[in-house]
Amino acid sequence: MLKNSLRLIAFCVASAMTMGTMAQQKSVIFKNSFDSESDAKKWSLIYGAKLVAEQARNGTGALQVDEGEASVRSRVNLSEQGTLEFWIKTSTPATQYKINVLVASTQNADTGWVQVGQILGSNDSTEYHAKRISIDDPGKKFLRLDFEVTNGQAWLDDVSVEKILLDTALQKNQEKVIAEVLGKLRDDKNYQVQADALRTLGKNYAAQIDVQRQYLEYANGIYSSVTLVLATSERGKMANPLGYQTFKGIVSDVKRVASPIQKSRMESLLKPLGDIATATLNVMTQGAYQAFAEPFKTIVATTFDRVSYENAGVDRKARKFAEENGLKTFAKAEGFLGEVEKELNTVVALDKDLMDIQREVDKFRKDLDKHLKESLIAGGMGRGQENYNRVMSKDEPTRNAALQEINNYFILQAESYQNHSSSNTEFVQFMMKATGTMEETQVFKERFNQIASSVITFYDKFDRSVAKDQNPFSDEKDRNLWESHAVKVREYIQESKAAFAKAYM
Repeated sequence: MLKNSLRLIAFCVASAMTMGTMAQQKSVIFKNSFDSESDAKKWSLIYGAKLVAEQARNGTGALQVDEGEASVRSRVNLSEQGTLEFWIKTSTPATQYKINVLVASTQNADTGWVQVGQILGSNDSTEYHAKRISIDDPGKKFLRLDFEVTNGQAWLDDVSVEKILLDTALQKNQEKVIAEVLGKLRDDKNYQVQADALRTLGKNYAAQIDVQRQYLEYANGIYSSVTLVLATSERGKMANPLGYQTFKGIVSDVKRVASPIQKSRMESLLKPLGDIATATLNVMTQGAYQAFAEPFKTIVATTFDRVSYENAGVDRKARKFAEENGLKTFAKAEGFLGEVEKELNTVVALDKDLMDIQREVDKFRKDLDKHLKESLIAGGMGRGQENYNRVMSKDEPTRNAALQEINNYFILQAESYQNHSSSNTEFVQFMMKATGTMEETQVFKERFNQIASSVITFYDKFDRSVAKDQNPFSDEKDRNLWESHAVKVREYIQESKAAFAKAYM
């Protein structure tokens, strides 16, 4: 159930507000939706891809990638690199794709392209899915995407590169820093130069500790939005038959010809769904529906059976009604419950997506928590919980003091090396441990991008599930009720999506 799955993770509005104020400002460096002639001019389609006027996620166009290999390049000079986001859909769930992301300082040359990331996968449906990957490589101004698609076709839409500004060194190219430091240690035998390189590494090491803290807070608060809880709760009620006029009419017709025991049996079936008298609706689950649907249809069928209504103790008018309306009532019940089941399947699919995200977030949190503790040890802070709490503190001066201790530890190591009081072997081991820890932090950055992609895709599916054309009901009153719920859900989900983008993107 969507509502319960959200509550498995702690949430609070205050947490989201705190994170939103400390986090990011977003600016778009590059944006393309393949809709207009100007959009088309921003790309060089090298081979295997073409612009099409169908399969668009939004607007009127998309980039089609045929089975096999394909390559496209940006023609425009990007002012800087950042986070690449695009939406991809496939012709079947069996279609697989590999997308290599490359950057270069010039657009036309075949050499000089540097691979900065790779996206592998397949989509579990033929809907669009969001993908995000960091491409922070200073000096590289052009973007290239190389595709390998098997078992079908793929389409891209809504490609963007966004700059993310943080109060920390989140967007620093840690690999470049590490390479420069190790290069100085290897090539320059001057102790002063090497000690300075180590001090530089210390500053960046402390900065990446704070990056880990921020990603932990992002993961802890990724569902910190009461509007998402309200949206999922309202969405679950839309699959509850008890709220719809058709169902109320069926229940009324059954009660008209039912025996006392049949009425009692029906009321016990309806009780888990809510209160029909007060229009109190519970969130519908697949388990509740399965326990209810077939027994309810059985009650309808048996109640309108001649033997049953002739012995139910009802008046002649009720018996006449049963004789004339039995088949129609059962057909109406079966048709309506089929519409409810379609709606419920949509809710269940959203529930599964949310649970999958939850599992990924939980694993990310546990792995990053472990890595942060190991990073603190490598940074000279030891294993104590107190040191961990200081680094994770909401109080900025407390946090900064802890990070300064890490920086000071590197300064002490540099002085020790500069004064020849440390052996070269010990020094190299220290450097390898520190740089290895920093390199591992980059992995968590990309893992969070993947989680963010999943959440963005979830929002998109959720939003589309309450579009007007998704209304499953045939009766006009039922359609109007569904739409009244959908209006609320749309408002909640838009608020939640906007809050998520502001806080985490």
